[in-house]
Amino acid sequence: MKNDFQYIIDFCNLDKLTGKTVLITGATGLIGKTLVKSLLYYNKKNIKKINVIACVRNLKKAEKIFGEETSDFHYLITDICQLKSENLGVNLIVHAASQTSSKSFVKYPVETIDIAITGTKNILEFARVNPVESFVYLSSMEVYGTPQTDEKISETHGTNLDTTQVRTCYPESKRMCENLCIAYSGEYQLPVRIVRLTQTFGPGVNYYDGRVFAEFARCQIEHKDIVLNTAGKTKRSYLYTADAATAIFTVLLKGENGEAYNVANESSYCSIYEMAQMVAALDKDSSIKVVIKEKDPKIYGYAPTLHMNLSTEKIRKLGWKASVGLKESLRRLIISMTEKE
Repeated sequence: MKNDFQYIIDFCNLDKLTGKTVLITGATGLIGKTLVKSLLYYNKKNIKKINVIACVRNLKKAEKIFGEETSDFHYLITDICQLKSENLGVNLIVHAASQTSSKSFVKYPVETIDIAITGTKNILEFARVNPVESFVYLSSMEVYGTPQTDEKISETHGTNLDTTQVRTCYPESKRMCENLCIAYSGEYQLPVRIVRLTQTFGPGVNYYDGRVFAEFARCQIEHKDIVLNTAGKTKRSYLYTADAATAIFTVLLKGENGEAYNVANESSYCSIYEMAQMVAALDKDSSIKVVIKEKDPKIYGYAPTLHMNLSTEKIRKLGWKASVGLKESLRRLIISMTEKE
């Protein structure tokens, strides 16, 4: 089987990017580093190169992940909230920098909003002074709020977000950033496209990541019971990291300006409890149990119970499809985290 990076290259035909300069913000995050590594892998295998710029805050951390700069790979070292507009000859941008910790949404809501709004405005201003041909903003399924049925959710679906709840700082700031992107597209003709990702995981997840998929994987690795802090009734689709990367590159290269695209593996739609049972079943000794010990969701920053059944019909019309199912995604996540540990 091809490795993930070669799969991304072949699926998206990244030959189209040779000679172009691609900037990735949030480059050391899970999605960002998958995108950067796939581009660097392309350069390693091909004579014609893609010029890659990774926007990072911590150079030492970035060098541990990607290595030192080369003739076709450079770092832009800055906090996204302090990014200055300068013409670096950038042709394509993926804005992946974002707060992702649910606990931080509750503990630092003002900072969560500031990172989203200020960071996005800065990168849009940066795009205005560069010869940008395509700009992808990574948004979230959470912009749809908390759907309560299993109906398919298309890109025109409304929202029921409660703006009086502190945790709403995250999805509401994502919605504002989407509209900010559209505003720049309308007023300054920036070629902006939006990708609304479902929860994404795979190789590259930090062993101590606090999100539910990482907690489940750690329990499997350490042969501990999986303890749910909610009843696990929330249902959503999931997505493997390489599939997220192919979707982003697909929209970057083929998407329409001013449009938003849902991205998920529709076949993975299940409840958190069902996913916990799936992980427990991967234990060879079959000794892991799923235990429910409900806690106050407001303290931990958990989203309210929801049914997020995303439709991906729109992006599939661009030729994209998910390739890795939920069980295989979890298996690869566990292998990756085991090797790291």
